[in-house]
Amino acid sequence: MIFITAKFRILPEHADRWPEIAREFTEATRAEPGCLWFDWSRSLADPAEYVLVEAFRDDAAGAAHVQSAHFKQAQQTLPPYLAQTPRIVNTTVPHDDWSLLGEMAVPDRD
Repeated sequence: MIFITAKFRILPEHADRWPEIAREFTEATRAEPGCLWFDWSRSLADPAEYVLVEAFRDDAAGAAHVQSAHFKQAQQTLPPYLAQTPRIVNTTVPHDDWSLLGEMAVPDRD
């Protein structure tokens, strides 16, 4: 799987609206057949920073994502709201889902 984490610094005057600004792109990406997840979180330390955690099934799914019409549209519509170029970590891992964090195992609860 391709695992990607990206940090987006939003212009402060648009930070509260970022989920709505990115909604169309987010929904279209989540609907891609090769998308495993595409989840935004807001930084607790910096309210103008959002972190995107995304994963795609394989290289072909990642390529389909960056070649999609909604990705090309996002390249045009999202940068005006950004304070800087997003930072990214992109790697391939031999998994297809999240692993359990054994160090914080929670017993089954009925």
